[in-house]
Amino acid sequence: MAARLGRPARCGRSARLGAAGRIERQSLRWMLARRSSNARRKARARRVSAVSPFRRAVVIGASGGVGGALALALAEGGADVSAFSRSGAAPAHPAIRAGRIDLLDEASIATAARSLAEAGAPDLVLVATGLLHGEGVQPEKTWRQIDPQALARLFAVNATGPALVAKHMLPLLPREGRAAFAALSARVGSIGDNRLGGWVGYRASKAALNMIVQTLSLELKRTHPEAFCVALHPGTVETGLSAPFARNAPTVSPPTAADHLLRVLAGLTPEDSGGCFAWDGQRIAP
Repeated sequence: MAARLGRPARCGRSARLGAAGRIERQSLRWMLARRSSNARRKARARRVSAVSPFRRAVVIGASGGVGGALALALAEGGADVSAFSRSGAAPAHPAIRAGRIDLLDEASIATAARSLAEAGAPDLVLVATGLLHGEGVQPEKTWRQIDPQALARLFAVNATGPALVAKHMLPLLPREGRAAFAALSARVGSIGDNRLGGWVGYRASKAALNMIVQTLSLELKRTHPEAFCVALHPGTVETGLSAPFARNAPTVSPPTAADHLLRVLAGLTPEDSGGCFAWDGQRIAP
């Protein structure tokens, strides 16, 4: 009996074109879904009024430009704010209570967390600290400038410090109702977006922070299903951290940066937990 003939195979070029077309259609669908998600997030943020959606907030790094502006904006929006810094300085406002925290001293973080527990559960913990340059620390222009002590300090401030804050303060978030943990990161911490090189220690420490945030978010959702944990990129802000490197970049004032970041936070949901978001609400690639 003669064998049944099947459909003739496509020629190689035709098959490749067909596969390429499928891939292109899949990529287009992914892009449209991503744009739709970003559009919904921006729409939620635009609906936010001047009234803060958070009622009891904690800001770490309140003596800095962005941290101070965040603490003040939250207080003016109606939140009770516990504002911590290494020096104990914070903006003057009736709704702001100042305290001391040193990110390099876990005992000080634990002490602050105990005082917060006595005051009531915060629905926002915001770590607004960061180190780019300072004594013995400068952004590297080449691998020849990598210094182990500078690397250790960058990781201690930019990654380990926020992780220790999370260790002691995530348990304070309410188990029911909307709540958030956020830490200031940077776009240069994106591995996928790194096309220029340089700034080895700062990039690596912020990439580590982004991974810490993602890992924390997975555990958080098991016990706090309505909460989220994110990293935030404030853009280039007119502060001492950015000043030496902002000559050719558009900058914003700390109050403007704070307004942007709080609007982004107001538009996020537990579905966004673990991500890194820029000041304009766009999700930054890992």
